[in-house]
Amino acid sequence: MDRDDLVDLNAFMAVAAERSFTRAAAKLGTSQSALSHTVRRLETRLGVRLLTRTTRSVAPTAAGERLLATLTPALGMIDAELASLSDLRDKPRGMIRITTSEHAAETVLLPVLAPFLAEYPDIQVELSIDSGLTDIVTDQFDAGVRLGEALAKDMVAARIGPDLRMAVVGSPSYFDQHPIPKTPQDLAQHNCINLRLRSAGGMYAWELEQGDREVRVRVEGQMSCNNTATIVRAALRGVGLGFVMETSVAEHIRQGKLTRVLEDWCPPFAGYHLYYPSRRQSSAAFILLVDALRHRS
Repeated sequence: MDRDDLVDLNAFMAVAAERSFTRAAAKLGTSQSALSHTVRRLETRLGVRLLTRTTRSVAPTAAGERLLATLTPALGMIDAELASLSDLRDKPRGMIRITTSEHAAETVLLPVLAPFLAEYPDIQVELSIDSGLTDIVTDQFDAGVRLGEALAKDMVAARIGPDLRMAVVGSPSYFDQHPIPKTPQDLAQHNCINLRLRSAGGMYAWELEQGDREVRVRVEGQMSCNNTATIVRAALRGVGLGFVMETSVAEHIRQGKLTRVLEDWCPPFAGYHLYYPSRRQSSAAFILLVDALRHRS
């Protein structure tokens, strides 16, 4: 493989990622015509069409998808190795991209990032807020954050937060009109605020547990949304019962703005973990961040 091959492959990946020659050309700092010529040169050399072009869109062909599946992790490893060369500099530096949920960002990441970034001014961190499951290799993230330790075999997990609990809450005004639920089955008689899962599109089933008993309740109610912060605000206004992270409502409970119920059905569970590929060549900046985030009980 010579230098031209790498240039052509990089051009193809940019167009495939942007789904547009115009946007890819702007990203690469070249002209649309030059970029189109580069991709056609690669297709001619390989003897196969890599992109399907229409007047409105560009998409990889089956051959293009196959090439992307090989190039993405390979070039990701090259990028990681290049980033590791920053270890030779006096100060750790570089960009670290993390996909995370909003709750994890607010409760675990930001409290650490504030002093960390002040101490290391040459390190940049990009947070992508997404409650769905993200393929960090395909989407070229350095790491992701998720609950528990159910990770793929080729991933390394570092615990970055304490155990968590869920909480079923409602406002005093709501309970002025409705009885306190004593069991999960009682939720069928309540107006519950549903959470629509962004990744799967369905409604989240409330997972409750007491001892050896585990139940998943498909609740019903007049309102649903795909954001837990909105569920908290709706519960505060008396719309119905919400099922959210305990840390999201602890202060409201303390102030008497929300009442917690079914607490004995909400045991602790493993908190947030940072995960990343085991084959990743970690830069000095990434190693420092993992150590700063690591939970110390």
